[in-house]
Amino acid sequence: MRVHFKSASVIAGLAATAVTLSACSSDAEPESSDAPESSATSSATASASAGGIDLSGVCPADIKIQTDWNPEMEHGHLYAMLGDEYEIDSDNKSVTGPLMASGEPTGVDVTILAGGPAVGFAQPNAQLYSDTSIFMAYVGTDEAIAHSTDLPTVSVFQPLEKDPQMIMWDPETYPDVTGIADLGEEGTTVRVFPGGVYIDYFVGAGILSADQIDTTYDGTPAVFVSEAGAIAQQGFASAEPFIYENEVDAWGKPVGYELINDAGFPKYAASMSLRPEDVTEYADCLELLVPVMQQAEVDYYDGTLKDSVKDLVLELVDAYDTGWVYSAEVADYSFDTMIADGIASDGGDGVLGNFDTDRVAELFEIVEPIYGEQGIDIAEGLTPEDLYTNEFVDESISLGF
Repeated sequence: MRVHFKSASVIAGLAATAVTLSACSSDAEPESSDAPESSATSSATASASAGGIDLSGVCPADIKIQTDWNPEMEHGHLYAMLGDEYEIDSDNKSVTGPLMASGEPTGVDVTILAGGPAVGFAQPNAQLYSDTSIFMAYVGTDEAIAHSTDLPTVSVFQPLEKDPQMIMWDPETYPDVTGIADLGEEGTTVRVFPGGVYIDYFVGAGILSADQIDTTYDGTPAVFVSEAGAIAQQGFASAEPFIYENEVDAWGKPVGYELINDAGFPKYAASMSLRPEDVTEYADCLELLVPVMQQAEVDYYDGTLKDSVKDLVLELVDAYDTGWVYSAEVADYSFDTMIADGIASDGGDGVLGNFDTDRVAELFEIVEPIYGEQGIDIAEGLTPEDLYTNEFVDESISLGF
């Protein structure tokens, strides 16, 4: 669950839903029992040009994608598929326009749906099942395992090599701390939202101890500030370090942090995931669409589309008006940090967006016993390979870093 700073009313909504996933359809997106609309009736305002990539014969007319939070630069690989012609639905917190491939229309539309407060904090996989017109949704590999029985999904593309989630601390208070394991050695209180399986892993692995964990975090900086650096706190490397130093006047100095990925929890976050049957039904679509998504990410992170995506993100934040505060400066920091910290990068094989078999298996081995202790039923016979497929990833597409 993505959480930065928000209004009191938004925080109240989060507190009520932070532990369990909601499978109810929100008012932001009407419930539908229909499969994605056939592309024969596409509402795209432009047709696929001759010689370009034509998705209209094989893909849904409107490819709806459910994100996990308000518009932000971490979602830039999706917004990069929108050109200059788009329509914003401020009521349903979505934006729709012709799906573009390197500046050329593909003959279908794409709709990008905001998450978090826009959908009553329901998780994207719950939205995928409550509204079957949604084609894809962000799903982390740990969530896919936990919901393999009630909300099964298969991931076809992962835009983030590392989860941007981190734990941060005050380097002045803890000058010898360089990572999460050091916080464990120091006995530092770590304030987090309840229900994070990565915390259960850190405790079970002896990296942190159970008596260090404080699950009262509410998404605001008040306690971290009032404790004057005595505690550590969860957050996102792509936002909070800049916000705390530059936009939280009561703090106004750097924080140290380590990504949970780098501390030993190898989750793929926000992977593009579908209902399993749709992976089969729309295989011809995905064969063309996934490389388009890969190239859109390349065009975003090489700077070609950075400014246009940033302008759109800021426009959407203003139009949606959910209480989410997101400045142009945070947007720039996020973009730079995603690259600098290797959050957006190629895999070890130099390919953008594919899944590492050993890494998925490692996460599976980590979370399976944790879920067992929590009474979470994993689908019988589930294997790591059931969670993803690399068959649609174009191995020639790379970020180059």
